[in-house]
Amino acid sequence: MLNFDDERFLASQRGALVHAAALHDAVAEHAAGGGDSLFFLGAGGAGILMSPAADLLARDSKLATFCLAPAELMALGSVHLGERSLVVIPSRSGDTKEALDVLAYCQRAGAKVIALTGTAGSPLALQADVNLTNLVADDNSSESFYLQSLLVALSAMDVRGEIDDYAAILEELQGLPQFLLDAKRSFESRAPEVAQVIADADYHFIIGAGSSWPEAFYYGMCILEEMQWIRTRPVHAAHFFHGPLELVEEGVSCILFKGEDGTAPLMDRVERFVTEYRGRLTVLDTADIAVGLTPRVRSLISPIILATVLERVSAHLEVIRDHPLTTRRYYRRVSY
Repeated sequence: MLNFDDERFLASQRGALVHAAALHDAVAEHAAGGGDSLFFLGAGGAGILMSPAADLLARDSKLATFCLAPAELMALGSVHLGERSLVVIPSRSGDTKEALDVLAYCQRAGAKVIALTGTAGSPLALQADVNLTNLVADDNSSESFYLQSLLVALSAMDVRGEIDDYAAILEELQGLPQFLLDAKRSFESRAPEVAQVIADADYHFIIGAGSSWPEAFYYGMCILEEMQWIRTRPVHAAHFFHGPLELVEEGVSCILFKGEDGTAPLMDRVERFVTEYRGRLTVLDTADIAVGLTPRVRSLISPIILATVLERVSAHLEVIRDHPLTTRRYYRRVSY
């Protein structure tokens, strides 16, 4: 595969799973101490990657769960943040200023902070109450953060007695790294085609719903805008018919991310509309990607599957456009 290291990828995803027991222990300790709230507080894209786990808890658990932008939390505060709060802060570099600022903010409020870092010995890793480091880079961190936040959510529901299949899910997830690698290989032949669609247009609607929505948001903002300087408009399928539809005309690029969590009807009606009005339609449906897992687990990992095949799209896109994913205009000039 183009610009890809199989073993490095497998090591990163297996490394995420290694921390399952430690995450479960931390969540159990929080609950035993009277913990009553959970905050996912990642800066930028890392925070978006926490959204599916937070949404899962919002639907299926009575634990008060919040996935907030750290800067906004520090500006406005929250009556729910305090000594009975558990905070999860992800950061690949471990030195993002906003992540360090919110870490200090939460600790001053009395909350316990778990850091999920991708760099050993980073400031965030050293200052958190609990740090779990899994060595990752830009091209394999999304799956790792999605997976670890899912483990936090499943642990919370298990500890609270809200699910009875935690052990079975965890056992099945052990095969996920190899399944994801197989998915990359099977998608490699299509990746250049999708990359060319992206390279051919000045802007794109990227549309998702349910657990696929965070990946639509993330890929548009953090990959296409930040790493490729391509204009995008991530749109939730539930909002598509409240404004964005009026901009669809012949040739307008609409890229749909479909998952397996019950939100297919929302995506299907967008697909029908775009087809009828001759937009340029591209569909990435996790149901079409062979991953040897049960429907129960597949419904939980749709964003992970999307992230892993989109990495292949990005690898081809940077070659087609002669624009390395590491090239930035302002990234290190902005204090955040």
